[in-house]
Amino acid sequence: MTSSEQPATLRERKKLRTRQALADTAVTLFGERGFDGTPLDALLERVEVSRRTFFRNYRSKEDVALTAVKQLWDVYLDVLDDVEKSGPLTDAFLGAMLTTLERMDEDWYRRFPLTLRLIAGSPALDGHSLRHCAEVQAEIVRRLGGHDCLELRLLIEFFVASWRCALDEWLPDCTPDELPGLLRRTCSSMTSALSLSFTV
Repeated sequence: MTSSEQPATLRERKKLRTRQALADTAVTLFGERGFDGTPLDALLERVEVSRRTFFRNYRSKEDVALTAVKQLWDVYLDVLDDVEKSGPLTDAFLGAMLTTLERMDEDWYRRFPLTLRLIAGSPALDGHSLRHCAEVQAEIVRRLGGHDCLELRLLIEFFVASWRCALDEWLPDCTPDELPGLLRRTCSSMTSALSLSFTV
């Protein structure tokens, strides 16, 4: 949830509070006990909700654990829809992510690093995250006109790789203001990275 979104009705606000409680508690609980070793019922007991309530909000334990990741890419896709459809796609991809990061609130910046650490510590969650990333990449192709050409897929892969490299450098300290600069640097390094040669 970004800071600009405001639920309109009492029912929507109550549902949002439940979703946020589940997401917040999930990253904390799974961080304490490990994702793979913590049953879903432990989360439900901690938040005091039923399985029925949980599955009205999330599809699975993996889904709630990846809330911050999915929020990021949901906002990113919306921002990408609104960018001016001219100029290099590399600039559009970078600009859309920078705008996305500006829209994320403090709660997201608190949960996102915890989520990344959960992914790194769980093969199951890492696999789920990779599948979601592939779905997002396919959706980007679709939103750009559905032309599934090799060059476009490669460009998206390069951008995602730049994003992941930025996150690798960001994770030790996780200062929100530093992430945009790290992403700019990794994206600007892509051309020189592709021209690297063996050194003797």
